[in-house]
Amino acid sequence: MQLDDLYRRVIMDHYKNPRNRGLFADDAMKVELNNPTCGDRITLQLKVEDGIVKEARYVGEGCSISMSSASMMTEAVKGKTVEQALDMAGRFSSLMKGEDVTFDDYEDIEALSGVNKFPARIKCATLAWNALRKGIDEEERHHH
Repeated sequence: MQLDDLYRRVIMDHYKNPRNRGLFADDAMKVELNNPTCGDRITLQLKVEDGIVKEARYVGEGCSISMSSASMMTEAVKGKTVEQALDMAGRFSSLMKGEDVTFDDYEDIEALSGVNKFPARIKCATLAWNALRKGIDEEERHHH
């Protein structure tokens, strides 16, 4: 199964070389979420301007699945509109349900497609995406 090897390499690369890790010095919007079943935690910060996700950063601790998913998610949504980011989150949920979805906009995400075979790990993979949804939701309520 070379595919699995490739996917595992992509996941480990994001885990060992996380993108966008760290927090902003200023008071950017912040969301904290954790997954009590396995102790994964994430603090996500988003900078949304004019409906576009300008920046996304996170810190957290957890398994390679949750942390690499956070790295991928923050990379994937930068420069996207809020609607596009939410659409990606929706597609990610479908991916975790085993549906056939593509991420032409950020192919690394597809490396997590095998996670749906391990129901206990799905929450690890979706943690960052749930934080994104919550963050966008709070951001919109804050500005309306």
